[in-house]
Amino acid sequence: LIRFLVILYAFSYLDRINIGFASLSMNRDLRLTATQFGLANTIFYLGYILCEIPSNLMMARYGARLWLPRILITWGIASAATMFATGAPSLYSIRALVGLAEGGFLPGVLLYLTLWFPQAHRAKANALFMIAQPLTIAVGAPLSGLILDRHSAWGMAAWRWLFLVEGLPSAILGIVAYFYLTD
Repeated sequence: LIRFLVILYAFSYLDRINIGFASLSMNRDLRLTATQFGLANTIFYLGYILCEIPSNLMMARYGARLWLPRILITWGIASAATMFATGAPSLYSIRALVGLAEGGFLPGVLLYLTLWFPQAHRAKANALFMIAQPLTIAVGAPLSGLILDRHSAWGMAAWRWLFLVEGLPSAILGIVAYFYLTD
């Protein structure tokens, strides 16, 4: 269970950091100022924060087997849709959707872990789960760089490929999670 949840969290965290890598060329293509780029990130986190508690309430109602995969599929599609941004307003809208979609994942998994691990083992389970953050940075940074180095394959900007390649696996993992997780 922990290994699978680490993979899921790695993609969640990758979604949060990949916009920083994409910004190297995305900001130029979309004619974004540093302030506009910063605002896009702020909007993501506002949506993220707004949905944490309501999402956990929904998970308690519908169960982790249904709710966590729903989160993964929704945020994966929304994250990949960032590739369609055409300027600041569209980027703001898409990143708001990504934040709203992804907001319940981390607190939902932490709640899920409390249901699976007794208190004496929970700190270890949480620590193993949280190892996904540094692992994601270690693997995600070179992966993002590799995608960006491919420059415009098939006429599409590399930063657009970045969102597609790093967003869609979350949606696919959401389908896998539906069959793998239990309430």
